[in-house]
Amino acid sequence: MSVATSGLHHVTAIAGDPQRNVDFYLRTLGLRLVKTTVNFDDPGTYHLYYGDSAGRPGSLLTFFPWREAPGGRHGNGQATTTAFSVPAASIGWWKSHLTGLGVEVGQVVSRDDEDVLTFRDPDGLAIALIAHVQGDPREPWDHGFVPPEHAVRGLHSVTLSVDREEATAGMLVDDLGLRQVGEDSNRFRFAAGAGGAGALVDVLVTPEASPGVVAVGTVHHVAWRAPDEATQVEWREELVDRGVNVTSILDRQYFRSIYFREPGGTLLEVATDEPGFAIDEPLLELGRALKLPPWLEPQREEIEAMLPRLNLPTENDVPG
Repeated sequence: MSVATSGLHHVTAIAGDPQRNVDFYLRTLGLRLVKTTVNFDDPGTYHLYYGDSAGRPGSLLTFFPWREAPGGRHGNGQATTTAFSVPAASIGWWKSHLTGLGVEVGQVVSRDDEDVLTFRDPDGLAIALIAHVQGDPREPWDHGFVPPEHAVRGLHSVTLSVDREEATAGMLVDDLGLRQVGEDSNRFRFAAGAGGAGALVDVLVTPEASPGVVAVGTVHHVAWRAPDEATQVEWREELVDRGVNVTSILDRQYFRSIYFREPGGTLLEVATDEPGFAIDEPLLELGRALKLPPWLEPQREEIEAMLPRLNLPTENDVPG
């Protein structure tokens, strides 16, 4: 491939109750709600984007909250853990913070010079907080519910669970431009670009595991970065030439997207960094109001009637 990703763009998962989702990711994890919009393929469902102060690529975890959907099952063919990066000295603070809020957490484990703390969100989505001794230079969202010195810096990595690693590794290297940087028993680590937090994926080989079921509490897809539309067009053409079953380019308002599956089963996306979340509301007001793309705006009244009201804390706003 003549193009390669520089790292993760976002992870999209499926939630149940949208208010419960907002409360957890804003109040418990201290992220910022940077866009309140809808699932463009199902406008009666929210699409909620959480990230840093501006919703920069590499900081984003997003959700489709389907209130009546059944629970999913973690297993092969899925991204089974979504990890965030936190400061090296903050793992103990996070364990105390989460425990104090009634979140059941695992023991802190050390892996690849990193401390890892795992837990689940209210819908059962597997989350990890990872601290590396080298730190993470990215600026956190510093007006939320978590003190800035402990706050999440952005995505760290995702874990793909597969029954065999060869074909998945081949796509990561040959079609996305990653390189293998580590191996520990049945866990294989790959890095994009300069590597480090926000540019990592672990491939976990679990041949004994059952196939996953994508529903509430599981990851829907993992998105990788493309700098602009021209690169994405070139990327898509090369994927098609290599025999990958890839979608047409789709307008997601805040980025452009293509989708395809890696051989292990996980749905992947390549999303552009441009144009970003400030194209339809000021940075100070991100996430405050329901935003619709132009083609859905004529249906606003009908769409708003289908969506439950969300109560957002004022901490989600940037002080004027």
